[in-house]
Amino acid sequence: MKVHQLVSAFVVGVLAAAAGSTALAQDAPKREVLVTADWLEQNLDNPNVRVIEVSVVPGVYERGHIPGAVNFVWHTDFVDTVTRDIVKPERFQELVRAAGINNDSTIVLYGDNNNWFAAWGVWIFRGYGFEDVRLLDGGRVKWEADGRTLTTRTSVPTSGTAVIGAFDTTLRARLTDVLSVVNGERPGQLIDIRSPREYNGEIFAPEGIQELSVRAGHIPGAVNVPWGQNVNADGTFKSIEELRALYAGLGIDGSQPIITYCRIGERAALTWFVLKELLGYDVALYDGSWTEYGNVVGLPIVNPAGTIWGGQ
Repeated sequence: MKVHQLVSAFVVGVLAAAAGSTALAQDAPKREVLVTADWLEQNLDNPNVRVIEVSVVPGVYERGHIPGAVNFVWHTDFVDTVTRDIVKPERFQELVRAAGINNDSTIVLYGDNNNWFAAWGVWIFRGYGFEDVRLLDGGRVKWEADGRTLTTRTSVPTSGTAVIGAFDTTLRARLTDVLSVVNGERPGQLIDIRSPREYNGEIFAPEGIQELSVRAGHIPGAVNVPWGQNVNADGTFKSIEELRALYAGLGIDGSQPIITYCRIGERAALTWFVLKELLGYDVALYDGSWTEYGNVVGLPIVNPAGTIWGGQ
């Protein structure tokens, strides 16, 4: 049995026995995709467990992070800044090896703001073929709220040996894939995870955001399920039953392929994680999202608020 399989078996036992485990941890799917703070704390010295922080706010990692965690910067380490694309495989292989990651490592990601960008990191790792990739349930906020240890010491792990290939295209939706659903050329459901005001076209983007579309509104046929509905007040995910019911109430039950999107792809990664990794549905992330779709000439949009080109 491989090391990561042994670790997964151990996690099952721990989650089943641990007092105070979250409801979601107790009814998690067969492939482990979440870890509790208790489990991670007990496995910080496990050489097969590699911890990655991916936070939204700059400098958070430097002010204190989970012991042994390596910092990944979402907009430079997961993204090709020249092509506005996901990180190239050659570059990502360099990064993961520098983080001490092997192909059979158990990779645990966490971050601030309800694991927004940590979920984006999970999508990147899974897309590049890593099998045992998990989120810390509750992320950095819950870890801090629990009073658990943080350190300012930078970790320099022994270089890993991971080898990666091409990105799994089944996990990623392109503009052509979205249009084929919009035009009824193939079955599928679109989920816009932005705020209701963004979805309705009242605003172009959250306040202070620079990445904009010249049009406000949403993709035709998309339903609005703001990403925050997936989590509890403490940042942990809602139970499997609650999540399944949330989406089933809108006709999303996994019977059709699903595409999630937001503004630039990062918030939609959290919903992708819920639907794909937790509920086991067929889900792709449209990382072009509204900044691509809303800026393309000739594409139809829905704009209930009637906001046109920045005016009313």
